[in-house]
Parts: sequence; structure tokens; C-alpha cells
Amino acid sequence: MKQNPIGAIVGEEQQRILDYYEGNPVNPVVRHALSRNSLGDAIFDSSSEALSAPHFSVEVKTMSVTNQKSSGRCWIFAGLNVLREIIAKKLGVKEFELSQNYISLYDKIEKANYALESVIKLADEEPSSRVLMHILTAPVSDGGQWDMFVNLVMKYGLMPKEAFPETAQSNSTRDGTFLVNAEIRRFAAQAHALAKQGKKDEIRVLKNESIAKIYQFFLNSFGVPPKTFDLQYEDKDGVYQIERGLTPKSFFEKYVGEEILAYVSLINSPTNDKPFGRNFTVDWLGNVLEGRPINHLNVTMDRMKEAIIAQLKDGRPVWFGSDVSFFRDRSGNGWNAHSFDYQSAFGFDVYFDKAEMLDYRHSAMNHAMVIVGVDLVDDKPAKWKIENSWGSDGGIKGYYVMDADWFDRFVYQAVVDKKYLTEEELKAYDGDPIHLDPWDPMGTLAD
Repeated sequence: MKQNPIGAIVGEEQQRILDYYEGNPVNPVVRHALSRNSLGDAIFDSSSEALSAPHFSVEVKTMSVTNQKSSGRCWIFAGLNVLREIIAKKLGVKEFELSQNYISLYDKIEKANYALESVIKLADEEPSSRVLMHILTAPVSDGGQWDMFVNLVMKYGLMPKEAFPETAQSNSTRDGTFLVNAEIRRFAAQAHALAKQGKKDEIRVLKNESIAKIYQFFLNSFGVPPKTFDLQYEDKDGVYQIERGLTPKSFFEKYVGEEILAYVSLINSPTNDKPFGRNFTVDWLGNVLEGRPINHLNVTMDRMKEAIIAQLKDGRPVWFGSDVSFFRDRSGNGWNAHSFDYQSAFGFDVYFDKAEMLDYRHSAMNHAMVIVGVDLVDDKPAKWKIENSWGSDGGIKGYYVMDADWFDRFVYQAVVDKKYLTEEELKAYDGDPIHLDPWDPMGTLAD
């Protein structure tokens, strides 16, 4: 007779577990609650709402929220929401929105080109190569990081949303991404076959054909952006203004320019492999091939909060990345680390040590938003005001409140002006970076 392996749930072990279940009087109550309610609704702790009052001692007055709809472009929306505040102040307008579609179009094209070139470099590798497998898992996606956003804006400029509005495809990117990734994987298979035959010159010809088809596809999907446009608006006195014949680059250079280069990326990764006070880059991660690489300075959470608060006090919002998988109240406005009582109902503790959560793939950055306020109690943050890009139906017209514990646990990145860094931190940021594998948690994309 075949013996069951050690650890199999059979016989006495199965009975032990069933006895354990039946001996807990909480289980029938939990079972009944879950039969007619979502898991979150059944275990929501209403006392957490007390920390979600939308009042802040430091607050940057910002514009109406934007809506990324069925796309993972939060990092683009958050980046443009930061830049539009700079532009709006210079124009003297109360409401203004930049074209997310314009940046998204070129992000997709550049990502495809970056992936194709990566495949060429790895053409001799077998399909089982870990790096190649990682690249081909999602060669083109909606997600990104701050430095990738900067690369796009520096190369292509900006334009108002009115000049290049959304399309059905930019609002819902799943099908188009699937098609383009199929083309890239097909190219990878053909490139490997050609490499084995010693026909590497033919790989370049094949790549040029692929990128032309991909470029064409995205222009058909997202539209062909205008080469010039007119900027029309009403100033703070209600007087109509117009600037004619702007290009995306001239508009960007006039209203933002090198201001964007003052921003640096801070991360909080308390893992043993990432000492604080050092900068890091992520291999095989990027979009614009000739653009600057990813560069993160790892700092303690206290230093990150100090820099964020300093920037908020100067009336400037902060782009940041976090893991929004945890403790998010979908029907309210609060993101609180104590909103859902998993422990009492199920015996699970979904949060554990932050470093271990990163090391064991339980958490990583997956969403970018904008910090626009903080409530300081005895000079320490008690809660934060967040501008999201999920439209105005949720939260408080699209804005949310995060408590201090949630912030400490699940915020991983913040982008601040370098003037809020110490000389030692600036020197570290500009130093030769430590290289991280492409699958490192700090290489995840916000989407």
C-alpha cells in the first residue's frame, strides 16, 4: 500500500482539524456573516472611521481628481497631477488637466522598443533564462516608476488634455497590451532561432518590422497627437487667454522645464540587502532606451516623512508609491491599518515585519498617488490627505485619508525636491548605484 507523504491532510490529521473548527464557537458566527456579505464588510471595524475625518493642519489646495478608468496608468496620472499644479500656478487657473493619453501613447511605444532591444541582447539565452522569462512575463504593461515618467516628459513634452483627449483604447488597455505582448514574444522566439543559426543581422531587420507594426497599432489605438496646439484658458480674473502654435516640447520647456530634474526618488526598504543612505538602480527596467536609469535613495521612514512634510509645508504636492492591497475601505474614505479585523475572525495576521513582507513577496509598491496634506499632532503625522486617480465617486470626491500606521507600513517610495535632502544624502543619490535584479521588490511598477 502506498504511504501518504508526511504532512498530508488525511485520517487523524483531518479529524484533528475538523475538531479544531467545531470547537471554536466563533466559527458559526463568521460563517453566517460571510454567507450574505463580502469578506471586508463582514470584518470591518467601524472604530477605524474616527481617524478618517478630512481635516489637516498642513494642506495643499489642489484641483479636481482625475480618472485613469480601466487602465494601470496611475503613475502617469500622479506625475501629471504634480506637474499641472506647477503649470496652473503660472497660468493663474483654478482647473487644468494635462493629456494623460499623450504620455501613455509614447510610454507604450517606448516600452515595446525597450523590450525588443532587451530580447536582442538576450537572443542567445534559452527560454528558461530567468532574466528573459522575467522580461517576457509582461514586456509591455501600463505600470511605471517616477524616473520612467521623467524620461517620457523630457523626450516628448506635454500638452493639455483638450489637445489630445482619451480614447476607448487608452481608457481600457487590456486587449491592446495583450496583442503587443504577443508580437514581442513571437519576436523573441524568432530572434532566438536566428541567433542559433548565426543570423544576427536578420534579428535587427525583424526588430525594425516589429516596432513599426507596434508603433502603427498604438497610433491607431490612442490617436495621432497634434504637432502644434493652442493653449486656451481663463486666467484668475476670468479673462480669456490664448497662446497659439505651441509644440509639446515648447509648452513643457516654458511651464516646467528643468524643474522636473530637481525631483529625486526616495524609497523605504528596510531589508538587509539595502543599507540606508545608499542609492540603487534596477537592471533591465525602463522605457526610454536612451533615458536616465532608475535611481532610488534608500532612507528611513522618518527621513522620508520629514522630506515629504517639508515639501507640503512649501505648498507642493508629493508623488508617492505604496501597496494598496491592504486595509482599503472601498465604501468609505479611509485607508486605515486597523480597518479590517482578520485576526479575530480568522486568526490571520496579514501584516508582519515590513522587511519580511518585501523579502517574502507579500508586499511591494503597486500604486502611485499624490500626497496633498498631513495632520500633525505634536509635530508627528497622524494622518495624510491623498489625491487618487480613480475618479470622484469614491472617497471624498476622489480624495482619501490614510492613517499614520498604514502610511508607515505600506508606503515604499516618495519623490521630493532635492533641496529637502542633506548634503550627505545628495552625495549618495548621485553616487554609483547598487544594481538590483529586475525581480527585486523595488523594481515593481505602480499601476
